[in-house]
Amino acid sequence: MAENKKSFILYTDQSGVFNQLPDEMAGKLIKHIFAYVNDENPITEDLIINIAFEPIKQSLKRDLQRWNDYIVKQSLNGKKGGRPSKANETQKTQAFLEKPKKADSVSVSDSVNDNVKKFIKPTENDIRAYMIEQGMQDESTRFYNYYEANGWKVGRNPMKNWKAAVITWKKNQPQQQPVLNYKQF
Repeated sequence: MAENKKSFILYTDQSGVFNQLPDEMAGKLIKHIFAYVNDENPITEDLIINIAFEPIKQSLKRDLQRWNDYIVKQSLNGKKGGRPSKANETQKTQAFLEKPKKADSVSVSDSVNDNVKKFIKPTENDIRAYMIEQGMQDESTRFYNYYEANGWKVGRNPMKNWKAAVITWKKNQPQQQPVLNYKQF
């Protein structure tokens, strides 16, 4: 993985894969993960281990890329000299003014921030793809119809992020088995 990196992240949503495997295979999978992150280039003939490991491997690669980007950014910041030093002038050392300055005038503006992203309603296919990506059962039609009926609002407020609503939808659904991308033998 990465030289001098002593840790990695194994996400809790990946526990569904481990729960589906018998204890012996789950043990083989975790050993395979540790061999991978320690640059041992593990190879296995077990199809189930390979299939279960692939999404974990992809998340490890993404996390490593983020880590490397962070290291590069920190290195560049260090080369700039780090945080600038504080000014030496304090309130005690400032010159005493005989006549105080007049207060600055304050103006208030009623402008609308143009940087706020406008909500774009997702298609049912967008929702379906995201639900599958999150390991959910496909309830895209039900989700779409529910929010279409109430005007894409969360409570009384207009929806800002439909992906966050899908995650909340997932948390509010009864506990279900995770969707697996392979057939059990």
